[in-house]
Amino acid sequence: MNIILLSKFRGRPYRIQVGSPLQLTFLAAFAFIVASGVGVMGFWWGQTTQSSDRLAAIQKEVQLQRELISQTKLNAQADLDALAARLGQIQAHATRLNALGQKLIKIAKIDPGEFNFTESPGLGGPEEGDTNVQLDFGSEIDSVITELEDREQQLSVLETILMSSYMKEEVFPEGRPINRGWISSYYGMRTNPFTGKLQFHKGMDFAAKIGSKVLAVAGGVITWSGERYGYGNLVEVNHGNGYVTRYGHNKENLVEVGDTIKKGQEIARMGSTGRSTGPHVHFEVLKDGRQINPERFVQSKH
Repeated sequence: MNIILLSKFRGRPYRIQVGSPLQLTFLAAFAFIVASGVGVMGFWWGQTTQSSDRLAAIQKEVQLQRELISQTKLNAQADLDALAARLGQIQAHATRLNALGQKLIKIAKIDPGEFNFTESPGLGGPEEGDTNVQLDFGSEIDSVITELEDREQQLSVLETILMSSYMKEEVFPEGRPINRGWISSYYGMRTNPFTGKLQFHKGMDFAAKIGSKVLAVAGGVITWSGERYGYGNLVEVNHGNGYVTRYGHNKENLVEVGDTIKKGQEIARMGSTGRSTGPHVHFEVLKDGRQINPERFVQSKH
């Protein structure tokens, strides 16, 4: 076998003659080594390229996980802020209920030790299980809700006591909402002073000079104190047992929502606000949400 090598060196070709078995073996081994080297390089290149692709995919997945964790943290913080705000609202509501309960106790003249709204109710029982438990927002809210339910139950019992026979005179609507003055319009059909047409009047009007005292006809809790369409400045009192009284067209309201008032207490000054032709108080009595004739309460004697 002749192998011819071409080279620019001296411009002449070289001829190598291979004929012996040893030379053939050496040549075959050399060819195998060269081919193996090329194969290994190709395999290494392929593996390197594939590893780079896998590394890029892993890095992308890690970045996605980081973004997911960051978003989860933001959502968790938002949930905690919302829970904290809700807990604050519930605690404020509990404080208002406690204040209302204390005022109702004073009206009912009940021993404060029987309905103590300044202290937690008595609780107890044998120890059960592991007590080393960290409190969270859920348990805090459950605790406040339990307290509210307890306060609601106490207030319900208090209302029952307030409506008992010996308190009936204090909270039952009775008498006139003014000291001096006259009845300028009765409950029932009348001529509307603005339209001249017949219209049903759902209350009684008591007229007097502007600034006269407007009096509560029974004890109760203020559930409205402010402007209302048609009524002008209005005061609404809930007396319990389904009874509510309203006092409209006031020049000035002297009470606020949540106040507890006594029978005969001054709650407003007479005026002519809203749909009114002159100084007077529009007086309504409601039973279970419906206006009824106030005349029998104005004239009743107990």
